[in-house]
Amino acid sequence: MAADNIRVDRWANGSSYGPVLSQTDLYLLKPTLQIHPILTKQHPFILIFNILTGYTGGFNEQQTDHDHPFTQVHEPATLPRVQELYVVTERSPWCVHVRNDAGVTLGDICSQMHKDYTENIITDAELAATQPRMQERIKQVAQRNAASAGAPGPQWGGFYGNGTLPPLGRLKRVDWLCEAHYFDLVTRDDRYSEARLGFSAPNIFIMKLETYAN
Repeated sequence: MAADNIRVDRWANGSSYGPVLSQTDLYLLKPTLQIHPILTKQHPFILIFNILTGYTGGFNEQQTDHDHPFTQVHEPATLPRVQELYVVTERSPWCVHVRNDAGVTLGDICSQMHKDYTENIITDAELAATQPRMQERIKQVAQRNAASAGAPGPQWGGFYGNGTLPPLGRLKRVDWLCEAHYFDLVTRDDRYSEARLGFSAPNIFIMKLETYAN
């Protein structure tokens, strides 16, 4: 138990860490970044993060009878700390840039993922690059997300009072994810990073997404 406490507590928010590494530092030093155990599901706290709504919370494996607040939100996402992270997912074509000059935190990743996916639209060219069947699926999800956001009651799958879907507006990146907008875990894969971005770096993360919160 003592060893587990040491492993978890070393990530606590504070000012006793070393310098925050810049992008240049990463290329020159080529350090191995340790990923926060919450992001890799190696922590008693299991993060529930909904990219669509921005909700963050979770539960403890040892106390599954109730939900827990995301109190680790200000803890560093990596050790050593870094100013920048890049997050890609196999579920979409975009790369999310997360920056904090004081060191990227767990909360920074969640807030930037939510911001990028809900505030940026899908361009006509991006939509046209997908199969027609996928285009229709994205449009259906966009209508459902819009109805859910604008209607009282359940926050998923709600419709307007007359039982019809609302008019389709601009498609958002989160609509591309369809139902897979819940965080699962984060990994690193240099080969995949090179295939997606043309290069690899210690601060490129691959985020796995789920269709529901476990």
